[in-house]
Amino acid sequence: MNTTDHRVLWRQVWGLAALLAAIVFSLMAYSFYQPVILTKLGFIQLAQSLGIIQGFLGAAIEPLAGSISDRSLHRIGSRLPGIAVGITLAGLLFVATGLLLHSNIPLGLRWIIPVLMTFWVIATIIFRGPVISLLRQFAPTESLPVANSILTFVVSLVGAIGPIFSQTIEFLGAANTFLLGAVMLMAGAILLWSADPQMTIDPEIDLARHIAGVNSERSRTPATSRSIEWLQIFGIGSIAGLLVNILLRICPQKLHTTLSTVPPEYIAAGMLLVCAIVATPLEPKVRKWGLNRSMLVSLCSISIAIGVSLYSNFYLLSIGMTIASGIAMGLLLVAQIPWCLSRLPARQAGLATGFYFGGMGAANAFLTLIVQ
Repeated sequence: MNTTDHRVLWRQVWGLAALLAAIVFSLMAYSFYQPVILTKLGFIQLAQSLGIIQGFLGAAIEPLAGSISDRSLHRIGSRLPGIAVGITLAGLLFVATGLLLHSNIPLGLRWIIPVLMTFWVIATIIFRGPVISLLRQFAPTESLPVANSILTFVVSLVGAIGPIFSQTIEFLGAANTFLLGAVMLMAGAILLWSADPQMTIDPEIDLARHIAGVNSERSRTPATSRSIEWLQIFGIGSIAGLLVNILLRICPQKLHTTLSTVPPEYIAAGMLLVCAIVATPLEPKVRKWGLNRSMLVSLCSISIAIGVSLYSNFYLLSIGMTIASGIAMGLLLVAQIPWCLSRLPARQAGLATGFYFGGMGAANAFLTLIVQ
């Protein structure tokens, strides 16, 4: 282990991982029930297009939420107030939606449900990027990959149990699932808060003075250079989002034609399970290659995996591509957040994650639009 790894605030990293796991669970529940609920309420066309609208909406809101989080860090020395507001709003909206679904909604008031769902997505966007940007406070730059490998392991493992989770929430029903989602978000937030997320890798630094010092550097940075950097982060996020969505949504359908006994959702879960397994072993490679090279290798590897998977007609090759896809995706997930956070100064970590996830959201919406 690198000596700088001892400076990583591991308790805070694991607290962050717990909250991200709760966010992933909530998003999985929301994605499963959104079309079901809207179709049941008679919003058939909206059920097909709301996810697209929310994806493009997220592309605009993510950088804004990140920028507001950065300003909060500059003014009061913490991102936590905005994160707390977002989590509370998301939890309350989940509860409100769950209670409404438990009741008999009058025909003229059914439009409230898609409105609440959209506001839930916005509330989630408000705190998701800023939460991930906290990683910048918990690890020095050179140790970001090893800290992020923990987040990758947890998030991928949660995604891998998606098919089992879907069966569970289908048994619970939409209303109870939304109430459960609120409880899980609150539990994740409590675990993060109990890990003392106010700490930084160097508690002796006067954060306000440090931010003020680097802020003067910002004024000397040409606006065009900053804009190009933002576009690069958004662009790479879009490419990564497009490739990962194709890998998890389209390739399993094609591989299923060969692996006929395995449902597509279990093939995707298998990729995520491999991703979780290889996250920690791949971290030394990311550190050795550097973040730029690791991102390039991962994106090229995923592109090759997609190309081979779409034309795979052999049983063993399809199994091999499922494993290879998981490894390639693991390399991307371990490298992407450190790459994103290293592109901008620490004071702009929220903006960096905002542009990256905004690009991923736009790519997801664009792919869904094409598929439909």
